[in-house]
Amino acid sequence: MAITLVLSDDHPLILDGMENLFRLEKDFKVVARCLDGEDTVKAVRKHKPDVLVLDIRMPGADGLSVLREIKKEKLSTRVMLLTGALDEEELAEAIRLGVRGLVLKEMAPKLLVQCIRQVHAGELCLEKRSVSLALEKLLQRETGQREVAQVLTPREIEIVKQVAAGRRNTEIGKRLFISEGTVKMHLHNIYQKLGVDSRINLIRYAQEKGLV
Repeated sequence: MAITLVLSDDHPLILDGMENLFRLEKDFKVVARCLDGEDTVKAVRKHKPDVLVLDIRMPGADGLSVLREIKKEKLSTRVMLLTGALDEEELAEAIRLGVRGLVLKEMAPKLLVQCIRQVHAGELCLEKRSVSLALEKLLQRETGQREVAQVLTPREIEIVKQVAAGRRNTEIGKRLFISEGTVKMHLHNIYQKLGVDSRINLIRYAQEKGLV
């Protein structure tokens, strides 16, 4: 049986190149081509392909949004990323969401074919250097969040995240349904517990611990 594929990239030239490449493989069958995230999710729902070849950066719903939707709907399609630029944070999130393969666009086409076969067979096919950096980032974040949870209460952690998002006390209060005075009281306690003396230092702390 053929390995069925959905291809997703916002550049038609990339889609053309992949489709031409896969025509040379007798056991590959492209069932859909998609230019954005929303069409990609629809195509995966409709065709239930064996493998989705997905670009992480696309207009509208990006690759990570597609991955979240596939995971939420428990679709059986295995996903591999084909991307030109790689951000460690994005890759760490993609791995958490269940990506099975990663190929950079700069790599040889035969590696893409090889990776699809591995992913279809249930194996992992991940570019080692990029993944090691992403996993390191992921471990740092998880370790940092555990450390924070030992020091701050869940409400205090939520307030730190709001501050790190650039929100002022009034807006934080409205979002969390508490008074501005209560926000200030929480911030005073947070500053004391963490040994910081300003919002800027608090934001730096949040970034170091992977809260943003």
